[in-house]
Amino acid sequence: MIKQTGKYGILLLIAVLVLGINSCKKKDKIDTSPSIHLRFSTDTVFFDTVFTTIGSVTQKLMVYNDNPNKVLVSSIRMGSAGSSNFRINIDGVSATSATDIEIPAKDSIYIFVRVTVDPRNQNNPMIIADSLLFSMNGNFQNVKLVAWGWDAHFYRNKELQGNVTFDSLKPHVVFGYLRVDTAANLTILAGCKIYFHKDAYLAASFQSTLKVEGTLEHPVRFQGDRLDPYYRDLPGQWDGIFFEKGSKENEINYAIIKNGNTGIQVDSASTSSLPMLKLENTIIQNVTGPGLYAYASSIKSINLVVGNCGSSAVALVFGGSYEFFHLTIGNYWSSSVRLDSSLYLSNYTYDNLGVKRSNALTKAYFGNIILYGNQDNELGFDIEPSAEFSFTFDHCLLKTRKKISDPTHFTQCIVNQDPLFINPLLYDYRIDSLSPARRQGILIVGAEFDIREVYRGAVPDLGAYQYFK
Repeated sequence: MIKQTGKYGILLLIAVLVLGINSCKKKDKIDTSPSIHLRFSTDTVFFDTVFTTIGSVTQKLMVYNDNPNKVLVSSIRMGSAGSSNFRINIDGVSATSATDIEIPAKDSIYIFVRVTVDPRNQNNPMIIADSLLFSMNGNFQNVKLVAWGWDAHFYRNKELQGNVTFDSLKPHVVFGYLRVDTAANLTILAGCKIYFHKDAYLAASFQSTLKVEGTLEHPVRFQGDRLDPYYRDLPGQWDGIFFEKGSKENEINYAIIKNGNTGIQVDSASTSSLPMLKLENTIIQNVTGPGLYAYASSIKSINLVVGNCGSSAVALVFGGSYEFFHLTIGNYWSSSVRLDSSLYLSNYTYDNLGVKRSNALTKAYFGNIILYGNQDNELGFDIEPSAEFSFTFDHCLLKTRKKISDPTHFTQCIVNQDPLFINPLLYDYRIDSLSPARRQGILIVGAEFDIREVYRGAVPDLGAYQYFK
């Protein structure tokens, strides 16, 4: 009986092996039927705006064989052959075309696509198009390749001298740095777009002046040079805007500054009686460090919005003189641990030897502001008693654990009430109709209109945005 059972077991094992071998042979068989087709992860590989001469981000295309047998793709090639702006990489091999590509049964391959746009001396964006052609078993399929291309002015470690004006006919792209040299002036007109490559920055040197002249309809934009969707709201793409020690009478009006390591840094002021920086109707958002950092400087600001910063939204360090009217701070940073309060004031610092040095904070006036975020205490002070530390919060909404009963520093302030921003996670810091910030401000001469040029009336709302249906 045991021998008989062993005999049948051997026969069964042989049968299973034969079936397995036949099955493997079936899977190894190349299906040449003209009725089968490939499937693609998309019918169009699309690239957002790509600057001339700069290679794009890499896009991925998946090619699927849904059939029970493997297939042989006779050829994969560009529709325009050697003249194409697009380049492909098939399963790790760079090429403009490939032949006899096997795809196993129920399997897939990767195709990576990049594009480079040739200069054409055009002011308007241009469409670059091609197709990726697939030939298999006498059938032809294609996937469209589409990119927006844009000519631009390029600057690499450039020093600007004299009086220079940037217009908006073409975007401006910065590699390394763009510096306004000593005693020079740079004026950036409405509608300009300034794009920065990785770690690039804009700086205004000693005795130089930067003026940004945006409008509500045509703001000036400062951001990284990667414009595809993944980078649209990715912080840390470029370094920031720097006003170096002794630059003077700088002005920024209607600008959008986003996705940098910092937004604006302002070093110690010159001897001018005017503010080192006048900052109006401007949005700073989505930076890994501070949004606005000032060191022993002087700033006057009206209608400033600062949101989503990995450090303080506004840091005023080592004293100085500051006025902020209708400031909105909404700091809901979540990309890393934020240790700093959203608004930080100090009148001292440490030198290179670790010695504490103090400097008077002669004025820090905040009128009609909203200060809110995702920490319990968004207001931070570091005070050295040996130097002046003068500050005033006048008709403000504040998120803080500090006692604000002192009328010499706090006047008619609302504490720890949610301002009800429309959608801070999408950087929309307008206030809702039920916001406690509505009709809680005082009239400030020169700030009668909000950041959208909405008239505030006799009893304005707090923050940069007046509620408007």
